[in-house]
Amino acid sequence: MINENKSQTDWEQILATRHDNGADFWATPDGRLGIEKPISTLTALMIISELNVPRDHEALQGAAELVLKAIRADGRVRIAPKGAIYPCHTAHGVAGLCRNGYASHPRVQDALNYLLADRYDDGGWRCNKFIYGHGPETDASNPNVTLLALDAFRLAGFHAGAARIVDLDRAVETLLDHWTVKMPVGPCHYGIGKLFMQVEYPFLRYNLFYYVYVLSFYEKARQDKRFSEALVTLQQKLDSQGRMIVERPNRKLSGLTICPKGKPSAAATARYQEIMKNMELD
Repeated sequence: MINENKSQTDWEQILATRHDNGADFWATPDGRLGIEKPISTLTALMIISELNVPRDHEALQGAAELVLKAIRADGRVRIAPKGAIYPCHTAHGVAGLCRNGYASHPRVQDALNYLLADRYDDGGWRCNKFIYGHGPETDASNPNVTLLALDAFRLAGFHAGAARIVDLDRAVETLLDHWTVKMPVGPCHYGIGKLFMQVEYPFLRYNLFYYVYVLSFYEKARQDKRFSEALVTLQQKLDSQGRMIVERPNRKLSGLTICPKGKPSAAATARYQEIMKNMELD
């Protein structure tokens, strides 16, 4: 857990954990990038993108370089020396890199192209890891992976209206459909229930705020009544001054000032304002 030290900035608190997994840049000595004790290299990059860290900071560059080196020739991201490689690893890795300004890097482009070529039948992304068995609900893409991938693609300019237009409408549709279905779907059983509806920030996992934020960059979503319903639900989380209240910060990040539990967050509010700016595009 991040120490609740008010005398340190959020970045200083994150930086203080850089060796906690045994090596530098939040990695382990054997090169694993996804160990969350307290946070991993992958998660660190996601958080750093919310903290206005200079792009040339050596810790940011070091963490990014580890992930860049983990991108294989075929575009997949290997986050550990051994074990299977899943689409969630690739989506998580490229989302963190894209959030920190690496979208145009050749290796990131390779990873994005791999994701485009490796979509599931419904247009989203799906990991073949059936920890809950093989029920009919698992015959769908994984909402969390799909959200991460769409986040990376909009940052890389692949979404409609950008310089490089790629048809991602089917992936967007899988997430819009999930708003209606709500039941846990995909092999990892991501659902839309009580926890999903509680505002989380920073954006790390499948959640109402992250869901609306990413989809707001896609024209197909902005014009859909299901997205409008999700947006209205999110707007009910604002206080009387239009500030976003963080209801469920990640437990490990409870000491950070950008995500005070039950209080307005200036950083989260700025992300909400981006959503509203996107709504003016149509």
